[in-house]
Amino acid sequence: MHNTRMDIDKYDLQILTRLQQDGRCTSVELAEIVHLSASQCQRRMKKLEEMGVIKQYVAILDANVLGLEIEAIVSVKLSSHGGNPAEEFRQVIALHPEILECHAVTGEEDYVLKVITPNLKEFSDFLMDHLMSLPIVASVRSNVLLQELKGTTALPLKHLLTATQSR
Repeated sequence: MHNTRMDIDKYDLQILTRLQQDGRCTSVELAEIVHLSASQCQRRMKKLEEMGVIKQYVAILDANVLGLEIEAIVSVKLSSHGGNPAEEFRQVIALHPEILECHAVTGEEDYVLKVITPNLKEFSDFLMDHLMSLPIVASVRSNVLLQELKGTTALPLKHLLTATQSR
């Protein structure tokens, strides 16, 4: 982590908390919540962007409404055949928009992917034609997600609050 803790105060935390709830919140709306002027809020937002705390602003789409009904966690173990299998795998996954996330992990597998497709046939085709057919892939294990009990993009910021109060 960057040394951003020392540069974030309670106003920044309030701004970040609100922006995680609504990325379209204006500096005028933030000013009412944070009790600073709109221009101060705008400056703080710009500072948080420059610090890399705010990476980007996005719209979160509803996958089900858009017909993307199959979501799965896929574990991949690479073979150790010559070359650089990790780099080759990285290049392959970059080509597939159905892979929402890919993480290198500890344990028996090398990577965990979050994959989304419109239906089970397309998920099966993706696994068979694009993942399992790769010579660098030794094994694949998938778990189709049945029900989301919690889903958020909001990061927990409570630990920053205690750091700012101790100053």
